[in-house]
Amino acid sequence: MPRPVHFEIPADNPQRAIAFYSNVFGWKFSKWDGPMEYWLISTGQPSEPGIDGGLLLRRHPNQPCVNTVAVENLDRTIETVLSSGGSMALPKMPVPGVGWLAYCKDTEGHIFGLMQNDPSAK
Repeated sequence: MPRPVHFEIPADNPQRAIAFYSNVFGWKFSKWDGPMEYWLISTGQPSEPGIDGGLLLRRHPNQPCVNTVAVENLDRTIETVLSSGGSMALPKMPVPGVGWLAYCKDTEGHIFGLMQNDPSAK
């Protein structure tokens, strides 16, 4: 069964947000060496319940926090989203070295991510 595997927090001031979450929860942040300004968030030990996330520069004022669900087949899952009344918020795109990502909207207007693991994605 697909499960949430990642969350993203958009921030107007990434350093301020990093300081906040570090102070409040003790989360650890590390700069991602990818094609965009992005910080990986470690929220605990892999053996503990919970998921890790990321922090990115906010691109527009209403950009929400997004939870991403791991799926085996992104294209098939997108078809299911659309046939179930959902819509696309951001089309399928590669995340280099990680996989394929798309953002969808559910029937209530909430945005969520779908990620298919594929380290060869470019």
